Amino acid sequence: MGFLNFLMDYIVPFLFILTALVFVHELGHYLVARRNHVRIEVFSIGFGPEIYGWTDRVGTRWKISAVPLGGYVKMFGEDGMWDEEGKEKPLNDEDRAVSFPHKRLGQRFAIVAAGPIANFIFAVVLLAGLFGFVGNPSPLSGIGMVQPGSAAEEAGIKVGDMVLSINGEAIELFDDLRRIVSGYPGAPLKLVIRRDGVESTVSATPKRHKRIDKNGKEFEVGLLGVAPDPNHIRYERQGPLNAAWMAVEKSYELSTQILVALGEIITGERTAGELGGPLRIAQISGEMAQGGMANLIFFMAALSVNLGLINLFPVPMLDGGHLVFYIVEFVLGRPISPRIQEYGFRFGLILVLLLMVFATWNDLVHLKVFEFIKQLIV
Repeated sequence: MGFLNFLMDYIVPFLFILTALVFVHELGHYLVARRNHVRIEVFSIGFGPEIYGWTDRVGTRWKISAVPLGGYVKMFGEDGMWDEEGKEKPLNDEDRAVSFPHKRLGQRFAIVAAGPIANFIFAVVLLAGLFGFVGNPSPLSGIGMVQPGSAAEEAGIKVGDMVLSINGEAIELFDDLRRIVSGYPGAPLKLVIRRDGVESTVSATPKRHKRIDKNGKEFEVGLLGVAPDPNHIRYERQGPLNAAWMAVEKSYELSTQILVALGEIITGERTAGELGGPLRIAQISGEMAQGGMANLIFFMAALSVNLGLINLFPVPMLDGGHLVFYIVEFVLGRPISPRIQEYGFRFGLILVLLLMVFATWNDLVHLKVFEFIKQLIV
């Protein structure tokens, strides 16, 4: 029963979210490719051996594969178009007309960019629906996560606490907590919290954190090291136009937060241990699903923005790497040689695999899997 609960609470929501996002991403490639008269040979959800599939009237094989961690659209001409010497294999006029490599540069660019763009559009649609039918989620001042070694942990703040006031100022929303705390870097604050129905006062000193504003000037903010509780959220329904605009704004905000966080990891302001992989995503998927459908939809939208953004990074094997090759082709006036592209894709594959291994290692450490195994051995 324990394994069955784990399967239904964590694995099923994770696979549902991942399958939906991969389908949307690949559908973006597919629709724009078909619009530009490219022959689609395979549309696969997952990798590896086919579990179930069918062939449509235009010859595309739609299938679900054994390893449900991604997917792909295989377009005619993407591989096997060059011989061992790097020379293009001859094609008849009919095949050339539906071959992806023989499309104009602008068409190829649009087809590749359509995947990430589809993820951004999907996020906006999800958020607009959420804001319109359920409401704009405003997290209350409950604590859902306390970062190890943070000012909150040192002050004795725990997950489940509700912050009622700071320095005598009553607060209700997590944004109020963030606003006040950010203005007191290194200064002690008195927080009134409620824990298990009992109110108490704690003293916390937000840690100093440097940030850079839009004009390039450096400034300090205070950080407690806490995150909102997804189970304590207030919703305010919006009209259709306002919901759509708020969805665009929220998608932009999520994109900015992701880029800022990655920049801080690169510069050392954050630890690389914050990078999460599939296990962490599965854990959060389960927690969001248990928190209700609204939480799950918001998480799916945030993950869709994440997927679209990451795929635009200029790394071979990702869509962004292909787009960089096309930009270089536009500048040079000719395509990059197949051999250089092949080396680039090999490098990109190694980089992506290393990143996945590193993120999965972080997941295992975060979920304390090694401690659990050690207890079993001892």
